[in-house]
Amino acid sequence: MKLQQLMSYTRRAVDDYQLIENNDHIAIGISGGKDSLSLLHSLAGLRRFYPNKFTLSAIMVNLGFDGMDLSKISALCRQLEVPFYEVKSEIGKIIFEDRKESNPCSLCAKMRKGALNTKAKELGCNKVAYAHHKDDFVETVLLSLIFEGHFYVFPPKTYLDRMDLTVIRPFLYVDERDIIGFCHKYDLPVQKNPCPADGHTKREYAKNLVHMLDREHPGARDRIFHAILSSGLKGY
Repeated sequence: MKLQQLMSYTRRAVDDYQLIENNDHIAIGISGGKDSLSLLHSLAGLRRFYPNKFTLSAIMVNLGFDGMDLSKISALCRQLEVPFYEVKSEIGKIIFEDRKESNPCSLCAKMRKGALNTKAKELGCNKVAYAHHKDDFVETVLLSLIFEGHFYVFPPKTYLDRMDLTVIRPFLYVDERDIIGFCHKYDLPVQKNPCPADGHTKREYAKNLVHMLDREHPGARDRIFHAILSSGLKGY
């Protein structure tokens, strides 16, 4: 996928759900993975011509694992003229060594979001952009149905009243396979996830389940996504 196509999908979501308003200062949560680096590229490109003027800051919460090379990510941010901030933490140590969590993902996500939001507020941001794509939305619905017994998916825009921040998800219409293609085409400095739980989570189970459903019933993933959009849930 070319940058122009990626920005087109991004702008569609931004326009459909009024995700970006004039003078917004948007923090992009950077993990080092393909999704967040692609979102960084797309929003940096959109910034050049979108009618509502906005500024960007890239924030990475370092969980304290070994093996992360931030120099290439920092260089990409400089190339795109987006300030890069690293938030150092011991989240990894707390979860895997101190608490020895058997199901670490929920607590890790909560702590990461807390650190990200705190830094975003410190920088004067009023919005935080997450790189959840179409596949993430479908997988989240399946996770909520299978493990929690209700129909839930995160909305494209969420206001966090306790932090006075708005979370936006501009990759709503972007397929994961297109993000993979984009990363290869533009040789983005994607970092391997150093988390010990990577590849052994419930989300990984849901991802494999969606692939199986789509393989056995072609178009199943897109039909589930259409059901989400037409469900009448808050934010849709």
